[in-house]
Amino acid sequence: MSLTKNVTDILNGTIEAVKAVVPLEIQVEKPALFTQPFTQHSIGVLIGMTGDARGRIIIDGDPDVFGKIGEAMFGMALEGEMLESFAGELGNMIAGNISTYISQRGFEMDITPPTVLVGQTKVYGFTKAFRLPVTISGVGNLMIVLMVEVG
Repeated sequence: MSLTKNVTDILNGTIEAVKAVVPLEIQVEKPALFTQPFTQHSIGVLIGMTGDARGRIIIDGDPDVFGKIGEAMFGMALEGEMLESFAGELGNMIAGNISTYISQRGFEMDITPPTVLVGQTKVYGFTKAFRLPVTISGVGNLMIVLMVEVG
């Protein structure tokens, strides 16, 4: 299976997963290729991908964006440790959906437990990465970063 097909399937799976998990109106912009480092600013969730599709997914956003998503999903405001825990769970739900989407296209992908990143963090150690900007109507923006290992 070609790397290009893997990347296309993962990008499409990511878009579908975000739309399936987040119960709000979403607009996803075109993905853009970039090189390291990636700088995460407020709250991020890092999830590893293993199997045929190897790499990492980072979901980066402001605390108020994660908070408003949590409020839309659970009907209550989230803050502090609850907000950080929710960010990890949101990442887990999105990555789990991506994994399901990918497996339906004939290749294996497992995910690692989420790692929540708080504060400014720089991420190195990847060959190719795609930024997938997501605008959530009335809420704000998330940046999904897909880091793919080549070879």
